[in-house]
Amino acid sequence: MRSRLTVQAWQNLVLSVMGVVVFAGAIAGALLLNRTDDVARELTGDIQPARVAAYQLQAALRDQETAVRGYAIAADEQFLEPYYEGQQAERAAAEQVREGIGDREDLVADLDAIEQAAAAWRTNYADPLIASVTPGSPRVIDQATADRGKADFDALRALFDRQNSDLGVARQRAVDELENTQAWRDRVLIGIVATFFVAAIILAVLVRGVVTRPLAALAAACRKITEGSFDEKISVHGPRDIQAIASDVEDMRQRIVDELESARTARSELADQALELQRSNAELEQFAYVASHDLQEPLRKVASFCQLLEKRYGDKLDERGVEYIRFAVDGAKRMQVLINDLLTFSRVGRLHSVQADVDLGAVLDDAIDNLSTAIEESGAEVVRTGEPLPSVQGDPTLMTMLWQNLIGNAVKFRKQGVAPRIVIDCATGEESAAGAWVFTVTDNGIGIPDEFAEKVFVIFQRLHGRDSYTGTGIGLALCRKIVEYHGGSIWIDTAYTDGTRFRFTIPVAADEPVAAELEGSTA
Repeated sequence: MRSRLTVQAWQNLVLSVMGVVVFAGAIAGALLLNRTDDVARELTGDIQPARVAAYQLQAALRDQETAVRGYAIAADEQFLEPYYEGQQAERAAAEQVREGIGDREDLVADLDAIEQAAAAWRTNYADPLIASVTPGSPRVIDQATADRGKADFDALRALFDRQNSDLGVARQRAVDELENTQAWRDRVLIGIVATFFVAAIILAVLVRGVVTRPLAALAAACRKITEGSFDEKISVHGPRDIQAIASDVEDMRQRIVDELESARTARSELADQALELQRSNAELEQFAYVASHDLQEPLRKVASFCQLLEKRYGDKLDERGVEYIRFAVDGAKRMQVLINDLLTFSRVGRLHSVQADVDLGAVLDDAIDNLSTAIEESGAEVVRTGEPLPSVQGDPTLMTMLWQNLIGNAVKFRKQGVAPRIVIDCATGEESAAGAWVFTVTDNGIGIPDEFAEKVFVIFQRLHGRDSYTGTGIGLALCRKIVEYHGGSIWIDTAYTDGTRFRFTIPVAADEPVAAELEGSTA
């Protein structure tokens, strides 16, 4: 049964049973409380006032008897005032007694008997005696009349005692019932409290047996898996929902095992691929050596011998022959430049890579020195704005090549009759993710159309013929590869239309103070 129910079902079951018990106890308690109130109201509002009224009734009759006897002896009408007042008090007290006793037959019978006996005493003794006395003329009551009056009132006193006794019995019966009802009320309240405690204990035991232990077993199995025992099969007994969780965890474990097996297979394949890549890199190194030495040597010979032919036989060749020789020399030289550019492009981040603190201001000065001739011939102006160029982690040679290509392109692709003006700017976190420097190289040259903003970074892509501008089409591709090697990105700001504006990012060195400032400003 425990495995068929869920934790929620067990909880609902226990709470339902507890609710039924508490509800039944509440109903019983309410009934007992109501009965207690009724009995207490009956005792304090009916029986006890009826007893007091009975004493008042008896006192009123005694006052009447005393008044009659005093009037018979003294023949003074003042003695009759208590007699008539006693009758009024008798009627009021009798009415109050009747209201208090309600429909209790024995008490009603006692009251009726007293009223009848009192009326008979007044009719047979008191009123004839009062009528026989002349005011102002005292007389001696004969013994027979006195004995008859005394006998009638003694019978009335016996009725008083009976009434008092019956009222006392009724009061004691009400007191006993009140105590019994209160005792049952207390038992019910104690039972409700005990039910709460028992339900709490049962719920605690249920949680421990149905929830805590299965979850502890599941947690222990999960810990074994996290420690590396992936072959540990998870099997947990308990409520249905915990079993469902255990089944899901077991499915997850099985999936992890399958993924690990796939990872082992993939790792083995990656190892083979890495070995193959090492062989390929070795072959590429060999190719680079051949390209830089063996392949360029024939090109140099071709160029040299073509130049010797032009020098020795130039006067014997016509104009077309000389032109052909110049074409051959130019092709060989361009081939050498192309091979050198390709080697440079392929070596970025692969050969002789250096990671050091690079002062970008210093490498920019080196790049400008390398381009000094072109800058002087074109009358170019290189301006630095914004923050001072920072130091970054990278390869100083590659960073020099980056500046040199960007500034060289700005000088090369200038407008006719306009001196180039190159503006270099530096900022932090602008238009990029936090933790990176943003550099801007802006010129007033011929610009790059929007549709070619990405194409210019592809190797060998040229937008102009060789007759207009020299080059191999590798420069910007080399710039992108250098920037990406250093963890940044480069793009063209197409919103700028007065020339070309390149933007690129380089991550801020982790140990630089500006890194903390940058994180604080972007938080």
